[in-house]
Amino acid sequence: MANSLYHTTTSRVGLRDQWLGVGQVSQSAFRSISFSSQLSDFPLNLKARKHVGFSYNVMLVKAKSNLDEIDVDISLSPRVNSVKPSKTVAISDQATALVQAGVPVIRLAAGEPDFDTPAVIAEAGINAIREGYTRYTPNAGTLELREAICNKLKEENGLTYAADQIVVSNGAKQSLVQAVLAVCSPGDEVIIPAPYWVSYPEMARLADAKPVILPTSISDNFLLDPKLLESKITDRSRLLILCSPSNPTGSVYPKKLLEEIAKIVAKHPRLLVLSDEIYEHIIYAPATHTSFASLPGMWDRTLTVNGFSKAFAMTGWRLGYIAGPKHFITACGKLQSQLTSGACSISQKAGVAALGLGKAGGEAVGKMVKAFRERRDFLVKSFSEIDGVRISEPRGAFYLFIDISSFYGREAEGFGIIEDSESMCRYLLDKGQVAVVPGSAFGDDSCIRISYAASLSTLQAAVERIKKALTTLASVALV
Repeated sequence: MANSLYHTTTSRVGLRDQWLGVGQVSQSAFRSISFSSQLSDFPLNLKARKHVGFSYNVMLVKAKSNLDEIDVDISLSPRVNSVKPSKTVAISDQATALVQAGVPVIRLAAGEPDFDTPAVIAEAGINAIREGYTRYTPNAGTLELREAICNKLKEENGLTYAADQIVVSNGAKQSLVQAVLAVCSPGDEVIIPAPYWVSYPEMARLADAKPVILPTSISDNFLLDPKLLESKITDRSRLLILCSPSNPTGSVYPKKLLEEIAKIVAKHPRLLVLSDEIYEHIIYAPATHTSFASLPGMWDRTLTVNGFSKAFAMTGWRLGYIAGPKHFITACGKLQSQLTSGACSISQKAGVAALGLGKAGGEAVGKMVKAFRERRDFLVKSFSEIDGVRISEPRGAFYLFIDISSFYGREAEGFGIIEDSESMCRYLLDKGQVAVVPGSAFGDDSCIRISYAASLSTLQAAVERIKKALTTLASVALV
């Protein structure tokens, strides 16, 4: 018999209605697999599997054997099937492939500083290798680094933690997902203001929790309305995720607004706050950063995540951390002990050096922030001159999130109709050879995200291409 799809069944167990159908995969997604076996008798009898609370398809394929045929179950976990792939990664990979094929694409999709890691930090990593500092570290991170983080949080954020209230991870993303998994139970709600970083809703789904998306407006600088927040909190609300400065908008929450949010959070004993502060040092005066845990009554309710990737240009070093009440941090450490164990020993030595540069990263980070601000100012001025584009000026991070929905419904010659942010990004990649990210990836389909983690000359070239592409669209009547 030729390799083919053998059998598909559906097992439904209804304790959790929200899981019904999550793992069902269209037949077009099935693929046949084959392998040769030297076993004359392999005792395998796969049937539809039942997991309490889940509903999903079991996919069985007929696999070839020299003497017999075996049914092989190639179904995936419904938890995996519920997670969407990252659009930012997909677009970055596509743009990279085009560049490698010789197409002169300008890549403004990835959230990665274009600067080298400061020399002092890099040298600390090199010295760690030379000195043989290449073995496992404690699961929660070296005491040296955790104490340095405690000192940083006290001096810069007004937060007091002990070393056992810190867990160092392989990047801030790992810290975030471990926090969500540690505190959320099946059926809990995770409140996420939109536009949001692409991974937040997927992290909630991984924890069998429900993402509750709260829209914000460009006219309000994409900041959460406290009244909307209060109206959406239920007895299942477990976690509120805040990111300031924000990816993708660059918005920074003023202290007064955070205080209003804190008063609402204080009314709900089950509600915790996950404060993502990874862009803390990339901020433009007069905007200032306020750590949510520093607000009255919020220390016990807040898990603070930060890291080294953005401010210190250490994306490839994979180093982040979480700080919070010991009960929660111990749970995060327990998860990490079974997932990855401790972070890279070499990176941790480099992290100590990074924190030794001085407040807010000292002169090294200050130079990068100055360059980011110059780029931001250029982009804001340039896009403000284009009819049909709406802008909220970023106060931090290195992203511009612009509303280009006025161009929707127009048909580009040789391309087709611009229907949404995804088709707009495909159009800009096809006609302008500029890679940006659709706002739909961040929960706002009216916008696109432009990363200005690129040289000013690169951004100038990109703006000219985008202007030309949008001007061509503007000359076409709405379909």
